[in-house]
Amino acid sequence: MIEIKFFGRGGQGAVIASQILAKVFFVMGKYPQCFSVFGGERRGAPVASFLRVDDKKILLKCEITAPDEMIYLAPDLVDEKEIQSVLKPGGLILINNALTDNDFRALRKFRLALVDALAIAEEMGMGATINTAILGAYAKASKAVPMDLLEQVIKETVPAKVSANVAAAKRAYELTELFY
Repeated sequence: MIEIKFFGRGGQGAVIASQILAKVFFVMGKYPQCFSVFGGERRGAPVASFLRVDDKKILLKCEITAPDEMIYLAPDLVDEKEIQSVLKPGGLILINNALTDNDFRALRKFRLALVDALAIAEEMGMGATINTAILGAYAKASKAVPMDLLEQVIKETVPAKVSANVAAAKRAYELTELFY
């Protein structure tokens, strides 16, 4: 079983990203289980979303406390001490980061991937909604989902700016930096 935890802020698309990724895994013949936790449901508030994926039905019904992978849509939510204490050894960390002053060297004992998903989303005219860009980066970093299948699911799922969302995913796939 793979357990993935998404961290973001309201308006970035963390919940939708986990749902799109769940659908990709479902189309691949896997069993996904996706759920979210909200604080005050408002733009900018911290949001966590959880995704479990397995080859067999998942009976577990609880929060993910020791994920295999952690995806940060908001780099200000990254807590290096928390990551080091809960992420499984060899785990993947994907962070939306402008690739400037913080390169997260302390986290390089894990599989670390960085992408400036916000710049990509803005370039595509999507504002701060970075969910499809972060998923393109995930496809490259994890190697768990084929990019063409991700593109197909984005086309079937997103309600607006479909071509911009697909382009954002492709661009993020190209620009993601891997540190492992």
